[in-house]
Amino acid sequence: MPEGRVLSFAKSQRLTRASEFERVKQEGCAQRGKLMLLAALTVQNAGASRTGFVTTRRLGNATVRNRVRRRLREIVRQHQHDLRRDFWIVIIARRDAADASYRVLEDEWLRLAKRASILAL
Repeated sequence: MPEGRVLSFAKSQRLTRASEFERVKQEGCAQRGKLMLLAALTVQNAGASRTGFVTTRRLGNATVRNRVRRRLREIVRQHQHDLRRDFWIVIIARRDAADASYRVLEDEWLRLAKRASILAL
């Protein structure tokens, strides 16, 4: 790991308000996949990208929803330095995400992120 790269994923790097989620859903562009929907919105002078996660009750009980949310949060945390700045991102898990492995979720996220042009690679 290169020096100076912090791999924490603080709450300040997440979308937390319902109004922020709604703004991304209404104004942003969405990329749909089998396991998740990724919506991204360019926000001027926002600094580092912020990400929000949505796991609905359709996924399963609280244990299943929390597992999916933790996996998605870890995927974004691992790739946070590859994200372009000034983006708000919302990831909505679909029903099939509950049965998917970490690797499959990561591959899907990378594919959708490249399609949405939010990666700085």
